[in-house]
Amino acid sequence: MAHDIDYKIYGDDMQAVEIELDPNEAVRAEIGAMLYMEDGIEMQTGTEGGIFAGLKRIVSGENFFITSFLNSGVGKRNVTFAAPYPGKIIPLNLPEVGGTFLCQRDGFLCAAQGVDISIEFTKRIGAGLFGGEGFILQRLSGDGKVFIHAGGTVIRKELKANEHLRVDTGCLVAFQPTVDYDIKFIGGFKNVLFGGEGLFYASLTGPGIVYLQTLPFSRLADRIISASRWGGRKEESHGIGGLLGGFISGKD
Repeated sequence: MAHDIDYKIYGDDMQAVEIELDPNEAVRAEIGAMLYMEDGIEMQTGTEGGIFAGLKRIVSGENFFITSFLNSGVGKRNVTFAAPYPGKIIPLNLPEVGGTFLCQRDGFLCAAQGVDISIEFTKRIGAGLFGGEGFILQRLSGDGKVFIHAGGTVIRKELKANEHLRVDTGCLVAFQPTVDYDIKFIGGFKNVLFGGEGLFYASLTGPGIVYLQTLPFSRLADRIISASRWGGRKEESHGIGGLLGGFISGKD
């Protein structure tokens, strides 16, 4: 049985979640997610299930090790975890959503001790080959609370039976296992060449809950890399005017 933890989320676009632990309660988190912890919190790093479990986490895009934070004191103590990039933290109480949830490979932030964190392979080869964020998902199951991180703004959709939703592959964050997930070709010659939306999209069919993100980390990274290719000089930091000024003045 998972530990029943209390929490509070701070911030807006760069969020952190503070977990309140009673004595002997613990929370597990991704390596490097901890922001601060109070006196009395004991940190334990291990594979949580042995070498095979660690190898499975590597396959799913996470670290080989996972860290547990145990309150070994006599009173309530807090430990806080920060989001790795701009976005929102999604709290999920697994018993309220059927006991199991699937999320993208780098979506897991932390969870109550006792929640099982494993990998899930998509059942269709199309999703496996062209899934964008990967066909290996993280499976979170148990009777405790989990916290998932998403980039940008989070949109929650609750699909009815046989209701369809087409989503950019990178914008899909998490969904219930009752949702049918596949990858399909976007189609259309002009769409492929000039649409700018990629060649494939995720096709979701209800019933079930789906969480979407407006700013996948891959998209944020692409924008940063693209901007850096134009150079990092001060005159280029003023948008189009600065860029045109560089061309007119003959600067490289």
